Amino acid sequence: MTTAIAHILGPGGAGKSTVGALLSTNFGIPVVDLDIYFIENVGDISHFIRTYGYVAYARKNVLNYRAIVGKILDPTVVVLSSGFMTYPSDLDASYSELVTEISRHSLSALLLPSFETEECVALIVHRQLQRPYLDCDREREEARIRYRLPIFMGFQCQRFLSSSPAELAIEIWAFVATSRQFKSFTSLTATTPDQSCCQGNN
Repeated sequence: MTTAIAHILGPGGAGKSTVGALLSTNFGIPVVDLDIYFIENVGDISHFIRTYGYVAYARKNVLNYRAIVGKILDPTVVVLSSGFMTYPSDLDASYSELVTEISRHSLSALLLPSFETEECVALIVHRQLQRPYLDCDREREEARIRYRLPIFMGFQCQRFLSSSPAELAIEIWAFVATSRQFKSFTSLTATTPDQSCCQGNN
């Protein structure tokens, strides 16, 4: 996988979409948010899942990712959906290989609100329940993060605490700028990130 692509991954509520938006707005880094891409090119995610099922959504999301990556020419940050790295391993013939490649990529950044399991679960559940546009409940959200968190923690990529979006955006900016392809962005002057930026579903 080319180092011209960086990934931001993590569970829902970890701040991925917020950080992605700040990287684009304040540092001029090209960012593609997989959730936004799905909505703009396929339709409402919840409606798609209700109509076709979660596995069909997962397959379509992976196809979208491959289409995006296949067109990337300039250094780009790809913000992955929260479940993208935790789909069924037999989703398609090469999905497991893709997950392994992303999880070991030198420019993959895992965002978590805490590295302690119980605190992380509590924070993620709280954040998700604060989003009125999500059709969720505490029991379901807790079950989801408890299933996904061990998978995320098993990845070998760089981890970042997602406490302050402003500070985190600067950390991710510096992280991707270690790559030769992203190095041009280090010459940009950092502005004060807009912490009121809308947070995405992921």
